Amino acid sequence: MMTAEQLIAKHAVDIAFVAEQDPATTLEDFNEQLDTAAERLGPTWADINGAEELPVAVTYLADAIQSTDDAERAVLVNRAASYLTDVSDVVEEYRGMAA
Repeated sequence: MMTAEQLIAKHAVDIAFVAEQDPATTLEDFNEQLDTAAERLGPTWADINGAEELPVAVTYLADAIQSTDDAERAVLVNRAASYLTDVSDVVEEYRGMAA
């Protein structure tokens, strides 16, 4: 099980690079940046393979943010994490395009 804090620590720098912001420190800020990154990495912008999973993670994290049940929130964060497994590769490809 991954906590929200672990999820942010693992992905915040990559997502912030794409969102062109400082790395997020809260789940709310991280999800906002992830939403921006999903748009930039997706078919209407960079069209990078694997980016199509990012909007699903955004949805799960939005639900986690709204949840008042700790157990439910943990499940939702972990579901989101499962859609972010390739995010470092996707961002690495984006970095190559941006260079």
